Amino acid sequence: MKWTLSQLQKYRSKGLSIDETINVDGIKEVDSSIRRVSPMHITGRTDIDSKKVTFHLKIQGHLVLPCSRTLVDVDYPINVETTETFLLNVSEYETGEEEVHQVKGDVIDVLPIIEEILLLEVPMQVFCEDITEEGAPQSGRDWEVIHEQVQTEKVDPRLAGLAKFFENE
Repeated sequence: MKWTLSQLQKYRSKGLSIDETINVDGIKEVDSSIRRVSPMHITGRTDIDSKKVTFHLKIQGHLVLPCSRTLVDVDYPINVETTETFLLNVSEYETGEEEVHQVKGDVIDVLPIIEEILLLEVPMQVFCEDITEEGAPQSGRDWEVIHEQVQTEKVDPRLAGLAKFFENE
């Protein structure tokens, strides 16, 4: 997703439509919790004038992340809309409150910005819906994962003798 400024100036009057599928496997090296990345479908348009180039993008795809409880793979959908502005001449334009990017050389590369947006979309915790597949161990030496229903039915063997105390009266 690279364009030279001369390529973009050809679309100055009518704008540039974007409909591409890109591979962003490089984000797995930055965030080791990402197990797989589907190809991302990028759609949108570009507004081009003499001072700036603005990309209005929609990013769709899936990330495969580990479940926070069981470590099984969870398919996490990505559906993000963003507007990214590149300044052609920094000294002539006042940025105001919006975030803008500077053009380095005469090439605009949107891929690093898309990768950054995807990394920001990774949640801190992901939970799988169905627990049919066991990922993390559910028991070990002197411990086990208990569910609330099982806990209420079970009586601690150390306190079993107290239950007999009230039966005598």
